[in-house]
Amino acid sequence: MSYIKDVLALVKSRNAGELEFHQAVEEVFESLEPVMDRHPEFQKAKLLERLVEPERVIMFRIPWMDDDGEYQVNRGFRIEMNSALGPYKGGLRFHPTVNLGILKFLAFEQVFKNSLTTLPMGGGKGGSDFDPKGKSDSEVMRFCQSFMTELARHIGPDTDVPAGDIGVGGREIGYLFGQYKRLRNEFTGVLTGKKLNWGGSLIRPEATGYGAVYFAEEMLKTRKDSIKGKTCVVSGSGNVAQYTVEKLLQMGAKPVTLSDSNGSIYDSKGISAEKLAFVMELKNVKRGRIKEYAKKFGAEYFEGKKPWGIKCDAAFPSATQNEVDGDDAQTLLDNGCYVVAEGANMPTVPEGVKRFIDAGILYGPGKAANAGGVATSGLEMSQNSMRLLWTREEVDNRLRIIMQSIHGAAAKAAKDYGQEGNYVLGANISGFLKVADSMMDQGLV
Repeated sequence: MSYIKDVLALVKSRNAGELEFHQAVEEVFESLEPVMDRHPEFQKAKLLERLVEPERVIMFRIPWMDDDGEYQVNRGFRIEMNSALGPYKGGLRFHPTVNLGILKFLAFEQVFKNSLTTLPMGGGKGGSDFDPKGKSDSEVMRFCQSFMTELARHIGPDTDVPAGDIGVGGREIGYLFGQYKRLRNEFTGVLTGKKLNWGGSLIRPEATGYGAVYFAEEMLKTRKDSIKGKTCVVSGSGNVAQYTVEKLLQMGAKPVTLSDSNGSIYDSKGISAEKLAFVMELKNVKRGRIKEYAKKFGAEYFEGKKPWGIKCDAAFPSATQNEVDGDDAQTLLDNGCYVVAEGANMPTVPEGVKRFIDAGILYGPGKAANAGGVATSGLEMSQNSMRLLWTREEVDNRLRIIMQSIHGAAAKAAKDYGQEGNYVLGANISGFLKVADSMMDQGLV
């Protein structure tokens, strides 16, 4: 379809070098050809051109002082992509790889992910090229305070509600929230991922990992199957991976791998609850490397390797974008994997996605399978607005219902557009239509 190709060409020319953003836009747009055929009014309104342009891009410097008294300067960003459905919502990422293109890709994905949750949230993303690894608590605090000093003027509970992401956990959210409160003289739900004592929600740390497993379970139900008894490979060893493993254990599956940037471990006996507790202490408190798990429990360790070569029934990519290439995808298929639920954002490259779809396996793309995190952020926003704290069981039940709704919407859209079982197409179309209809309703915005 020439209209979609024309817009893609425009995106690539206007955003030169932002390869992840190009990839994210192309992945969504490839699903939209049948939608554009049915809705010529979208082309007339230049809807795709409007969707790929952020409503606002904020970029700023962050000066801070390290423990040696030396001045440091980092870059800060906030991409406010689309507010058709509600306040901008999306995480803050602190990592050396952060740049404008990465954040535009994440913000673009966030728009459709948030749409799928059924909650009133727009899409945004932000962060900095600051690396919290190896920094003292005092250095992280000074950096966060400088970062929020600029960001505070652009966010608010009815405007933009950031959350955590890679490099931004409970410690960072606390420092950011404290500085916002100091500057604005108000205690409000401007950030999610807060600690329970001061406005956080139960299940929020667990939500992305839990949600990915719930989504996998819903896909398996379509084949009268379940996750119980399945051998599962999980990448990463941070928040998403940890709670993916926890929920897999609760639902009777057998997780056997974890990884970090240095390598991966394979525990043929399975990662038990006790072993997972060791990983949480290792990663969340000691900030150690996953190699220590292998030494502690006698598991195999593969230096510099990802876990995709291990035979499994289900895979949960939970580390970072583009961690599953075409060869990795084929290896998983050759080894009997028939369920993939993405806990990370866009972890599979286009060639890998194509192989999964062509093979007809149950493949849950990130914008659907990992939407549990932002869904529970939305539930935290609701609790903050009502000055209430729901029980753990209530939040977990709401999360499961949301993941069931996301699965249902994606499955229905895929069927309606003649590609039953294609969750990539279904999630893209379902998420897009809600945003597109809202933009059309609101006029030229």
